[in-house]
Amino acid sequence: MKIYIRCITLVILAVSTLMGCAHVQKNDVVFQSSTINALLKGIYDGDVTFGEMKRNGDFGLGTFNALDGEMIGLAGTFYQIKADGVAYPVEDSVKTPFAVVSFFAPDDTLELDTADSYTQLKRHIDGLLPSQNIFYAIRIEGNFKYIKTRSVPGQQKPYPPLVDVVKEQSIFEFHDIDGTIVGFRSPDYVHGINVPGYHLHFITKDRNAGGHLLECRMQEVTLQIDHINNFFMALPHGGEFYSTDLAQDKKKDVEIVEKGTLRTGVEK
Repeated sequence: MKIYIRCITLVILAVSTLMGCAHVQKNDVVFQSSTINALLKGIYDGDVTFGEMKRNGDFGLGTFNALDGEMIGLAGTFYQIKADGVAYPVEDSVKTPFAVVSFFAPDDTLELDTADSYTQLKRHIDGLLPSQNIFYAIRIEGNFKYIKTRSVPGQQKPYPPLVDVVKEQSIFEFHDIDGTIVGFRSPDYVHGINVPGYHLHFITKDRNAGGHLLECRMQEVTLQIDHINNFFMALPHGGEFYSTDLAQDKKKDVEIVEKGTLRTGVEK
């Protein structure tokens, strides 16, 4: 299938041999399929496969067609964490309506002594960053005193908005667990395109479970940060994406979806 690429290149402009856009180092690019506003509006069918995503990154997060669970990519392998909390390897033919990947190449590696909450973790990382205006890929590995994640079940058409889907999310809690947090910090100005600020997923060391990160407590973990100055985006070719109004301000919906609030589902 032919994929039409819309390119947004931050900081530098040149020509890319990889995707036909601007030429940059492959480990200095965030590659994204579709937009967060499209996902919030219930556009859950995409035309990009994970085989294609792999050519643009070995690390990342996202979801699956019909919004069937949470995706995490680590060391070149993609996993689908379904509503049962189990992580399943993803075949290259599976498609995504929204995913964000990069080739992870850390610029900073340091030991993090402690973080008593997700909020404290974000504040600590923010204090290490040279700028709020570029992208960062984040990897945190070690033993976590507490992890709280979620996933969502696959949806049926007509698809409901994402803010309604998370009311039925499944919640998973882990104590004294080894694993890895994976994700990105995006600049505030990408509102409507990506999630401003932090968007992180978690997977256990044995790669058997995980989900979208809601809360965490950690001590003596390894924090790696990859500074990324370039952003490419592949937009869907036709379908509901062409006919849906994506200009609405969805900041409140993003906050609800990211924090997992207004939940009415049963904890697992």
